Amino acid sequence: MLVETIEMGSAAAFSPPREKLPYLRAAVRKLDTAKLLLMVLWETKSLDNRKYVALSEPIQEAGRMLGGWHNSVLQKQSPQIDSGAS
Repeated sequence: MLVETIEMGSAAAFSPPREKLPYLRAAVRKLDTAKLLLMVLWETKSLDNRKYVALSEPIQEAGRMLGGWHNSVLQKQSPQIDSGAS
């Protein structure tokens, strides 16, 4: 799951600007699935609190970074709105 996230991020990094969004969306989905599975492990007591925190913090940070990248690409692809129009 995390390897697939890295794969999608790498594909987005090396894709032309207009082709990045599908890869970024896939990376976000894969990371969200990893977060969910990690939470299931914690809730079923298969993972103690210390290990859960140690694993979830870098995953959360990666999610923030992917989200920022996704939003940046989305904003660049959106039509520009003329702020001076009345």
